[in-house]
Amino acid sequence: MTLRPGADPDGFRDAARRLVAEGVPPDSVSWHLGGTLDLFGTHASDTPAPPLALPRGVGDLVRMVVPHSDPERYALLYTLVWRILHGERRLLEISSDPLVHRLERMRKAIARDLHKMHAFLRFRRSEDAGIERFVAWFEPDHHILGAAAPFFVDRFRSLTWSILTPEGSAHWDGTALSFGPPGRREDVPASDGFEAGWRDYYESTFNPARTNLRAMRSEMPKKYWHNMPETAAIPGLVRAAAARTEAMIERGPQMPVKRNPARAVAAMGDQEPKSLEALNAIIRRSEPLVPGATQAVLGEGPPGAIVAFVGEQPGDQEDRQGRPFVGPAGQLLARAMAEAGIDRGQAYLTNAVKHFKFEERGKRRIHQKPTAGEVSHYRWWLDRELDFVAPRLVVALGATAVLALTGKAIPVTWARGPADFAKPYAGFITVHPSYLLRLPDEAKEEAYGDFVADLRRIHDIAASL
Repeated sequence: MTLRPGADPDGFRDAARRLVAEGVPPDSVSWHLGGTLDLFGTHASDTPAPPLALPRGVGDLVRMVVPHSDPERYALLYTLVWRILHGERRLLEISSDPLVHRLERMRKAIARDLHKMHAFLRFRRSEDAGIERFVAWFEPDHHILGAAAPFFVDRFRSLTWSILTPEGSAHWDGTALSFGPPGRREDVPASDGFEAGWRDYYESTFNPARTNLRAMRSEMPKKYWHNMPETAAIPGLVRAAAARTEAMIERGPQMPVKRNPARAVAAMGDQEPKSLEALNAIIRRSEPLVPGATQAVLGEGPPGAIVAFVGEQPGDQEDRQGRPFVGPAGQLLARAMAEAGIDRGQAYLTNAVKHFKFEERGKRRIHQKPTAGEVSHYRWWLDRELDFVAPRLVVALGATAVLALTGKAIPVTWARGPADFAKPYAGFITVHPSYLLRLPDEAKEEAYGDFVADLRRIHDIAASL
């Protein structure tokens, strides 16, 4: 049997089915790598052999072992399949069997290799003809590129990237995943602007009191260090670990500093604000309580509005324009409000967090979800803002808004609908419009219809108050 080089799960599956159908025992098969699948010479390729009825778990084991670099892997797997189909149905349960033991060790080796690729691969930004792309170099121990690539698609779906290895390459263009010929390490940029920030983060989280060189080398083998920018800082961090530990012991434990907006207002020489304009003036010149923002994005709408909508935080476009809900999510909200009969100009729109929290990745500013602590820091501002606006109904758009209005983490999925915020206004919980933008295309239409239905209920409730 001749299979393709590297991992050829489809070829092995077809070969195993045909061999079993022909009644060919394992000791009569010689497996070779390096060509196009060609079984039994003139055997018709358009007449597939019937599927094999194997116990649950065998398919997963085969899928994991096929990428192994051991040249005997296909012979071992076919032997396993043959024995299971010829009287040893529960073979996988016998861990002491030499064949099962060996295949299990191979499976664990692949799992370790996948974990290392997921953990130690680092992308670097490159630009070709003005097009941003991220490129990474990695040297796996086994043929795992095809098995590992979907992980990076899920994690970096919005980016365009390539992973280069000595035996092949994977490419994601934002829509489709493709594979190509081997790459070279020199095709990857030596560094990029993001690495300095990543090293600073790594250094700030390094705990000198827990320095253990043996454990570090076990969890982060030196083979992968040349691909990882943070490893350049390790020698210096290790040398300084003893002195930093002694300094930590001498300082003793310290309570974390909690930011109090009311105290911050007093420190700026301001009294408790007496109007929405005064509150907004203070927010404009206050330091952001989250990293990244360029300006405070204040609420928008008439004081005394019957309905107020509270979102999570400003986005990229909101931060640039200084107005809430003007980006893609805001445009979707405006369309849904119009369909539900709600006049956006007569509603008040604001956010739980007043600044855009993001991190820069090349030319992009990537939204970062605010932590519960950061949401709590902004509750003082939101509460006073709503006191001045005095709406009759407040709509929480998403879980962060619910947390800001109630102080509790309440899942939107089961709390969706009218809600009691224990405030002087009525409450309603629904999804944030950005949630609809993240859904697959086939689910968007139904979810958008549900969102418009929520807004119609909000319109009816507000009209009755």
